[in-house]
Amino acid sequence: MFTEYELQLRERFLAAPVTPAPPPWQAVFRPRTGLPIGGLLGIGFASHPQESHDLVMVISQGGHGVFDTVTGALLARDRDPDADICDPTGPFLTCPGIGPLTGTQVRIAGLHGGGLHSTTEDGWSVDVVSPDWPHHRVLLSIDGGLCHGPAGGDWWLIHHATHAPLRTTGFSPSGHTLAVATSTHLTLLTRVPSPVDEPPIDGRPRTHPALGRLPH
Repeated sequence: MFTEYELQLRERFLAAPVTPAPPPWQAVFRPRTGLPIGGLLGIGFASHPQESHDLVMVISQGGHGVFDTVTGALLARDRDPDADICDPTGPFLTCPGIGPLTGTQVRIAGLHGGGLHSTTEDGWSVDVVSPDWPHHRVLLSIDGGLCHGPAGGDWWLIHHATHAPLRTTGFSPSGHTLAVATSTHLTLLTRVPSPVDEPPIDGRPRTHPALGRLPH
């Protein structure tokens, strides 16, 4: 039996609209909310060995990829990883890095278990609630404001997973990146300013290809 307080929380979460995360957070794969990645199994964060900012490694049924979490650029791709050493099902749930992460064992959170950071050192938190289970809602809050007042004050509903299972959500160890991964999409939010894009050579806007549909 639910208490009156629990029922109030449930109604509050159900009534909250999905909104963009507040500043300083901004979507990485703009103008899209998330990057389509069919068969996504899990993700893991690591630091760029030269530039020190966050990279994210994505594990999917179509292979492995590494993305820059500030620009959204695909930095490396392995379409046919060795399942004997690259499947994150072992005791440590790690995968060997590729591209700029070669030589690094990356911890993966997703279908097989594991988890990402749920808080940052400066007070941001991310929670998953399911007032309409089996659907999941991802809530971002600041300074412990998750359950205080309506959405848009100290907490925001930033994702509602209704059409695909939620694989994982959480912050990078640095706290500069927030990820929401479902079985079909990866959403990245960053609070690191993106460098000004150079004008495209062919006059077309830059695109972010999905792991399963990369150019040959």
